[in-house]
Amino acid sequence: MKDKGKTIVDTERIEKAVREILLAVGEDIEREGLKETPERVARMYTELLAGMQKDPKEHLRSVFKENYEEIVLLRGVPFYSICEHHLMPFIGQANVAYLPSGAILGISKLARIVDCFARRLQAQERLTYQIADFIMNNLKPQGVAVVLEASHSCMTIRGVKKPGSVMVTSALRGIFKRDSKSRSEIMSLMHK
Repeated sequence: MKDKGKTIVDTERIEKAVREILLAVGEDIEREGLKETPERVARMYTELLAGMQKDPKEHLRSVFKENYEEIVLLRGVPFYSICEHHLMPFIGQANVAYLPSGAILGISKLARIVDCFARRLQAQERLTYQIADFIMNNLKPQGVAVVLEASHSCMTIRGVKKPGSVMVTSALRGIFKRDSKSRSEIMSLMHK
């Protein structure tokens, strides 16, 4: 459902779907422990997918003109997202860096940008690119580097069942992609 360009979560529809899933797996939807489960699941999806209702540009209000031309790196930003293939969570950490070109962004805004894109149905590869491209296109730095490391429950508790495995994705833009020395520097800073 859309409201002025934003997606609004249809909680009633989710509740009906959850009831159907519970019935399909043979559960008694009137059982005490399940009576409010459809409502809880609807609230959960509203919370976990809140990024669908947010415009990441709202986090660009804290851009400051600053003549700083060294790397800005925010390392170890926790995030969670929902894998669009299995509707299961993947949880990890983001490392986000940029090389300013006359403007810096309030540091908490980098974490908020990560959250805005993570709280959507996602593929980790796309999430990595979305964060990097957004910062590159809107802040106009000399370069951007984003590295995400995450554990995917669709791989750790079902299917191949490989707990402890971590998927790493990266997106390099500008100088970090073009210049091998800059790329080596940012990667060594991200993995200290």
